[in-house]
Amino acid sequence: MSVPPRELTVFWDDSSLEHEPPAGEFEAEWTGRLAVKEPHPDRRERVENVRHIVEHELGEHVAWSGIDPASTDALTRVHDPAYVEAFEAFCAAGGGRMTAETGANEASFEAARYAAGGAIAAAEHALSDEASVPYALVRPSGHHAQPAQADGFCFFNNVAVATEHALATGGVDRVAILDWDVHHGNGTQECFYDRDDVLFVCLHNDHWSWDPEAHPQTGDLDEDGEGAGEGYNLNVPLPPGTGDEGYREAIDRLVEPVVEAFDPDLLLVSAGQDPGTVDPLGRNVVTKAGFETLGRRARELADEHADGNLALVQEGGYQISHLAYATLGVLEGATGFETGVEDPMAWLAEDLDSARRRLDEAVEYHGAHWPLGD
Repeated sequence: MSVPPRELTVFWDDSSLEHEPPAGEFEAEWTGRLAVKEPHPDRRERVENVRHIVEHELGEHVAWSGIDPASTDALTRVHDPAYVEAFEAFCAAGGGRMTAETGANEASFEAARYAAGGAIAAAEHALSDEASVPYALVRPSGHHAQPAQADGFCFFNNVAVATEHALATGGVDRVAILDWDVHHGNGTQECFYDRDDVLFVCLHNDHWSWDPEAHPQTGDLDEDGEGAGEGYNLNVPLPPGTGDEGYREAIDRLVEPVVEAFDPDLLLVSAGQDPGTVDPLGRNVVTKAGFETLGRRARELADEHADGNLALVQEGGYQISHLAYATLGVLEGATGFETGVEDPMAWLAEDLDSARRRLDEAVEYHGAHWPLGD
């Protein structure tokens, strides 16, 4: 399907640059065994580079918009009020580590409020302005944040907050969330696990839980919802080495038929570009061209099955150079503008056979609830 070019609206606030997790040994706490403390992988340079490449390569096609911070009411549709208060107090006291890998400073609470507000603004824009594609360039990320705890560099679940806001105020009845971050969106899963008005489809590395307390969910096939939500939580764990073709087949074989059957009023994308080929926190090999395909397919899914209502929300991506190229690819695909910029780090071939075997398993499992072919 050929899509006509569409302008881009980017939601941004400088507060994203003030959040600074503590340095250590990559994401882990400093032990003193090494000579040099390493900045935490969630560095401000991540979004600075994305902003710069978007300005440089898509400048005339981009409108920049400010963000209002998410209100307490918006946050507490998703998060326990006691957790919101505790996180605010934690940051006011100077911050520190909240879990083994997740930390904050005195600016993190406000940055997280603005990040959630950016997701809300992108969702509102999607429902009110078909002339441009909304993208929330926000930090910190959100998809690991659960109702009452932080996890995986995330404090407020930005996409979940935007989803609840749209359902409460936007005149929509059903929201689909597509998460292609390389890590399982366990927080988003937790927020909607017993719901049938939110479809959650998550393509991620098969990494299981990294912390039984902060991250108890496994992301495996059998975490598929409960009660009214049974079947509406679709995990698609992919093997290391999955690349452009593996993700394309995942969209073709699983995401598109399920989204079509669900028939949402709004499609939100948790756009984490850490499946990228050189990301230090992922083991997949998606190139800029592959991310262009993901962005284009998200646009097509929204146009065909969600009344054209699409919003992109930034999640992970930690190789600060490749993240910018990968995200440019997503935005080119979603808007239909071609910059001609090539991926300078497309070095590795993918393991398509292993990806296909895992997709066969996912299609067979989720086919119990959805019209999936061979």
